[in-house]
Amino acid sequence: MLPFNTFKTVIENAPLISIDLIVYNQKGEVLLGKRNNRPAQGYWFVPGGRIQKDEPMAMAFRRLTLNELGAEFCISQADFIGHFEHFYADNVSTEKFSTHYIALGYKIVIDTSVLVLPVEQHNLYQWLDINSLLAHDSVHQHSKWYFNK
Repeated sequence: MLPFNTFKTVIENAPLISIDLIVYNQKGEVLLGKRNNRPAQGYWFVPGGRIQKDEPMAMAFRRLTLNELGAEFCISQADFIGHFEHFYADNVSTEKFSTHYIALGYKIVIDTSVLVLPVEQHNLYQWLDINSLLAHDSVHQHSKWYFNK
């Protein structure tokens, strides 16, 4: 992890690359968490996170599933659904600059009994069917994009 001031400089000057986890349960519902932090604070969003420098994507996927879902999964268990650009007017700090993500979307179907959902990035969780997710005003548009293809 970068020191916070270094990280802010990166956010201000370069896009971030992330993996977004489109997590389905056996009923076909999608996992969403209510974001604690900027950007997208207060919105329902799919879990995910940044790929770190010198971190292979397969390792990042394992780390992110463990950190975001409380259970480790391999990238080979998921299906790549595409790359997406996310632009936000704000950032994780209180300073005035935007955030730009290149998000790599991966769909994974899981057994919900293995999940231990953390509260660091999301303080609440819900499972929604796709029609409800798309109609929900508090689901962030960037999360809806994964289902509009």
